[in-house]
Amino acid sequence: MENWDVVILGAGAAGLFCGGSLRELAPHLRVLLLDHASRAGEKIRISGGGRCNFTNLATQPSRFHSANPRFAASALAGYTPEDFVALVERAGIAWHEKTAGQLFCDGKSTQIIGMLHRRMAGVEMRLGVAVEGVAPRPNGFKVSTSSGAITASRVVLATGGKSIPKMGASPVGYAIAESLGLRLTETRPGLVPMTFAEQDLDLCRPLAGISVEATVTVGRTSFRDALLFTHRGLSGPVILQASSLWLPGQPVVIDLAPDAGLAARLREARGATPRRAVATVLGSVLPERLAQAIAGDGDSGARIGAMGNAAAEALAARVHRWQIRPVGTEGYRTAEVTMGGVDTRDLDARTLQVRKVPGLHIIGELVDVTGWLGGYNFQWAWASAHAAAKAIAAG
Repeated sequence: MENWDVVILGAGAAGLFCGGSLRELAPHLRVLLLDHASRAGEKIRISGGGRCNFTNLATQPSRFHSANPRFAASALAGYTPEDFVALVERAGIAWHEKTAGQLFCDGKSTQIIGMLHRRMAGVEMRLGVAVEGVAPRPNGFKVSTSSGAITASRVVLATGGKSIPKMGASPVGYAIAESLGLRLTETRPGLVPMTFAEQDLDLCRPLAGISVEATVTVGRTSFRDALLFTHRGLSGPVILQASSLWLPGQPVVIDLAPDAGLAARLREARGATPRRAVATVLGSVLPERLAQAIAGDGDSGARIGAMGNAAAEALAARVHRWQIRPVGTEGYRTAEVTMGGVDTRDLDARTLQVRKVPGLHIIGELVDVTGWLGGYNFQWAWASAHAAAKAIAAG
């Protein structure tokens, strides 16, 4: 039976980075990385429209969802966005800031994957090997795989979540965690488009492809970014952000024209240009097709001067306080991340080691730490992986 110092399970962002950090911090350790997929880093490859939104300069614990909001603070402080940017620049990869601290490659995301592979030189990686179980044994662990059992002094679980199964996502990490007696918080799709009932889709379907800047509020939290109408409901960055907070049955309030002050515009237009069509007035703050749809009941040619105060207020509310109740989301098929996961109460925040299973570390998406849209989840992958590698290297 083969024996290794460290076995990393999962060749996604966290697993690859952990392997590279171990090579830098403890080059004497014999490290094996396993994954059932045929290619490593597939979610990195498709991220950011193929350009990889690899971190966010605004990273801070408040931009992460977890049952313990402060859990991520230690790891994030130990490996910062600036640390990863320095790595990217040493690799000669050109990058740019898009918006709000979001950093992307100028070229293809495969540059990041290549950098992680080179950094991991010396780590043995075996793809197409399914992990079937992990069991503690004296002085380490037995790892059961589709190609036979191996032993290791330390094991790092970096198997990721359930999102985007066509990219190789698997729930095996959760099963392993439960088999070892760890607690799991409820898992659900995060950063995912929302779907709606037929009566709401009657508005959305004809508008599919239209995008506006909007503010979306779930409970007491609001996000502002681009919103996209689709055939199934709503998508776009602002909807993906809100989806991570939304719970079934909860209403969502949308302002389709933030800062427009539509009520005042309508009052002004009624006095100054009473013969203008209502849809035309709306068109000054909204795309034409959306303005016509909102103008009301197919009567988009109605004159603004004929509109009473109550009707004007109702129209402004429809734009600024459109309340809609999603029936669900598109699920793990298109979700960028998995909310929930291994309960942080069972982990040491500084080392990502399981408290009652010494030598076992759990990192990345498998942990109940989920970042906002915009590079935060990659930064959690890098930071949690580095924290675990640092602890392992220290012995």
